[in-house]
Amino acid sequence: MTTTVEHPALAPIALGGLTLRNRYAVAPMSRVSAGPDGTPTGEMADYYAEFARGGFGLVFSEGTYPDTAASQGYLNQPGLARDEHVAGWRVVTAGVRAAGGRMIAQLMHAGAISQGNPHQDHTVAPSAVQPRGEMMRAYGGSGPWPVPRELTTAEIDDVVDGFAAAAVRARQAGFDGVEVHAANGYLLDQFLTDYTNRRTDSYGGPVANRIRLTARVVTAVAESVPELVTGVRLSQTKVNDFTYRWPGGRDDAEVIFAAVAEAGAQYLHIASEGRNWLETAKLADGGTITALARQVTGLPVIANGGMHDLTQAQEVLTGGHADLLSLGHGALANPDLPARVAAAEPLAEFDRAMVSPTVTVANARRWRESRQA
Repeated sequence: MTTTVEHPALAPIALGGLTLRNRYAVAPMSRVSAGPDGTPTGEMADYYAEFARGGFGLVFSEGTYPDTAASQGYLNQPGLARDEHVAGWRVVTAGVRAAGGRMIAQLMHAGAISQGNPHQDHTVAPSAVQPRGEMMRAYGGSGPWPVPRELTTAEIDDVVDGFAAAAVRARQAGFDGVEVHAANGYLLDQFLTDYTNRRTDSYGGPVANRIRLTARVVTAVAESVPELVTGVRLSQTKVNDFTYRWPGGRDDAEVIFAAVAEAGAQYLHIASEGRNWLETAKLADGGTITALARQVTGLPVIANGGMHDLTQAQEVLTGGHADLLSLGHGALANPDLPARVAAAEPLAEFDRAMVSPTVTVANARRWRESRQA
């Protein structure tokens, strides 16, 4: 007699008020495939629904701009700032739900690393510090980022209000939750990062001050849509700085995690920004930042980075490092990954041509058609 041992990622789990059929989530991945006005398209609806049909229990939207001021990061990025956006997303969420999945809207303010915003001719940030590196060609940018303008305290209040208003639109659009994007070098992470935040007011200086804006946004979102799940995405690395780590190490992490939990987050999503989970999660004392997040907050934690590796994924879940797994490249290569794992079928390898020269959904579709020809 033979027995089959199911992978722990296939076990159901509760996330806030949601019951998910497994622990696999599609990570937020910018695809810059919306209409010029930020309205999601039918092609995007097909793209997101495919993951749910493939068995993913949770699907995150790509980073979505919350207002028509300075938040948009890329041309053809989707928004949740207008009624047309709500209508477009409603088609997307209906497709995901019809296929048995749940969907969370990730709200993102690009701040200083905006490289395509028709609403503004300048960028904003906690301080007038030019971002490191250069704009990303795969998202339509080139050359160095401009020096941003420092936000006033009144404008910071407007940012908070913008997130809250977009959360209400997310509810209207049929999303099951809202994730506050405070990772990867975008505006909220710019406030948290020591070298991009040189403020001397209550938002600058010690880490407890630098996490203040993220905490305010989390609270505003949670209070605006109490019936939805509210989460937050954090990271040390950034799209324009793969080596950055929180300078205070474990001490900083404990302050950050406690602040967002107290603010009302119901889960923490720790991003790796293209790196393997272990590379970015390892602490100096041998522990991991994801396990620390679980210990400090008692909340579910989503780990990211190489989670298509079944051995690593099992270690993360059974070793107390995280509760759920979010996949980027692994999901793009295998939109039916949970079904494949359940059937013990081999996984396809990610081909960078799927997102080259651009990251659009149309480019990935052309790649598939060329493989089928």
